[in-house]
Amino acid sequence: MKLSLIDGLIVLAYLLITVIIGLALKKKAQQSKDSYLLGGKSLPWYMLGLSNASGMFDISGTVWLVTILVVYGIKSIWLPWLWPVFNQIFLMIFLSMWLRRSNVTTGAEWIGTRFGFNSGARKSHIIVVIFALIMGLGYLTYGFIGLGKFVEIFIPWEYLSAYVPFDIPAEYVPHFYGIAFTLFAIFYSLMGGMMSIVWADVVQYFIMAVSSIVIAIIAMNALIDNPLLVPDGWMSPFFGWELNMDWSSIIPEINQKIRDDGFGLFSVLFMMMVFKGVLVSLAGPAPTYDMQKILSAKSEREAALMSGSVSVILMPIRYLMIAGFGVLGLLFYEQLDLMVPGRGLDFEQILPSAINQFVPVGFLGLLLAGLLAAFMSTFAGTLNAAQAYLVNDIYLKYINPEAENVKIQSVNIVAGLGMVVFSIILGFFAKDVNDVLQWIVGGLYGSYVAANVLKWYWWRFNGNGFFWGMVGGLIPALTFRFIFDGILDTYTFPLMLLISVIACLIGTYSAPPVDEEILKKFYKNVRPWGFWKPIHEKVVAEEPSFKKNSNFKRDMANVAVGIVWQTALVVFPVYLVLMEFTPMLISLSIALVTSFILKKNWYDRLPAN
Repeated sequence: MKLSLIDGLIVLAYLLITVIIGLALKKKAQQSKDSYLLGGKSLPWYMLGLSNASGMFDISGTVWLVTILVVYGIKSIWLPWLWPVFNQIFLMIFLSMWLRRSNVTTGAEWIGTRFGFNSGARKSHIIVVIFALIMGLGYLTYGFIGLGKFVEIFIPWEYLSAYVPFDIPAEYVPHFYGIAFTLFAIFYSLMGGMMSIVWADVVQYFIMAVSSIVIAIIAMNALIDNPLLVPDGWMSPFFGWELNMDWSSIIPEINQKIRDDGFGLFSVLFMMMVFKGVLVSLAGPAPTYDMQKILSAKSEREAALMSGSVSVILMPIRYLMIAGFGVLGLLFYEQLDLMVPGRGLDFEQILPSAINQFVPVGFLGLLLAGLLAAFMSTFAGTLNAAQAYLVNDIYLKYINPEAENVKIQSVNIVAGLGMVVFSIILGFFAKDVNDVLQWIVGGLYGSYVAANVLKWYWWRFNGNGFFWGMVGGLIPALTFRFIFDGILDTYTFPLMLLISVIACLIGTYSAPPVDEEILKKFYKNVRPWGFWKPIHEKVVAEEPSFKKNSNFKRDMANVAVGIVWQTALVVFPVYLVLMEFTPMLISLSIALVTSFILKKNWYDRLPAN
């Protein structure tokens, strides 16, 4: 165990800060439901952007990103499109503004503004709540597993077992650590709600920024004195039909990792990621902490700025750290301890093992505090979103609509604790971080697509169609892993999409259209583009001065430019750490040119507050 006294004190100091933030903001959070769940819609966009970026700087995702950088090299920049990471660009360009105009508390509450309150709309409301809770449980489990695997390398069980009055099998040691550190995230998120989450996230971001720069410098200094041995194609972002990356003469075990991941046919994987990613992005944000941050913004302009700031705040800093640890992991692979008792060789140990080996005293404590904070940021944000659905969309809607603030606060705490306990139980059944990640991005996000694309862009789509479309997506998402054992969820997405689209159409045409007054109100308020001609004509007949949203071509052009911009922000810091200065300057130039285009064609055209 490498933790020194000063490192331990730094970690404890951070944990103490989170407790203080929760206690300090408790009173303000209890002023109202919006104060607790949305920070009173008073937080500025840049703080929400910092918070959102911090929530995405999660420990489990960082473990995975370091692993894939080591294995796939620069080509790993495409793999986060599995999420897809470029959904932030769609949000930035137009969807955050559309969503914020609704002025609701959760995505489920939004259903009423689009479909009304008939039986189909009520079923849609219920299915969104169910989806949000399943998604929340998935993210909580994902973060929980990643944290435990991360901590166990710094606090080996043999050092701690003498002080614990019960035996824990080796395979469940990560779960024990996950439970221990989860308690801090639970405390400040339950006490201070969204306000304390945002302030804790801001503290965490600056810790991570300093840590990332330090790691990048350490890696660059190590690279000066040691050759980086990687296979042909590792340094290039470009690829052919197959990956064709052979590690046999360098680290033979990585070849088996590539086979296990199922990413060998890289062009097929890339096409599937783009196809699915565009549809997922057009569907809008899933009902998680990202959506809650958008709804917490002061205005539609600030919601767009918040979503746009995430890529700038997150990508360069995060990838300095990822590239730094990836380089250290490759340079000193033989020195890393990747063998885990009871589990064998585990490439997800590259990040924690590299930290243990190469980060100096003092900075180790800072980095550990930051990565623990990253976990707690993701965990707390997800927990807050899940609480919003349980309290706002179940308790206040169906059980006690007239509940007072004190009662709502109590229910918030009970709901949060229930979600945490359930996610911990699920964590015992998950194999590893990548296993949970693939299920979330491949299965759950895929199930969300059809119904949530149609709700924005097609006037005839109704609550009955939404309900059956979500059911038609969720059932495959929860069963395909067992039916198509060993096949990536991304590859089964087209079949899932087909089933969901058919269910959407059958559900829609088996029920009457949404009430005309509800559709007109929604169309005037949100102002979406798409297939809204019949409703537009009725609105114009009543209000001749009404102008339709004719920004489709400009929005799509900005999305294309934005994706290039975001990718350049990812690849620039990686080449910087690798000290490959020509591709670094090319990527930096691309980032600057696309920034100028977005300034003229997006930022300058945002609505005033």
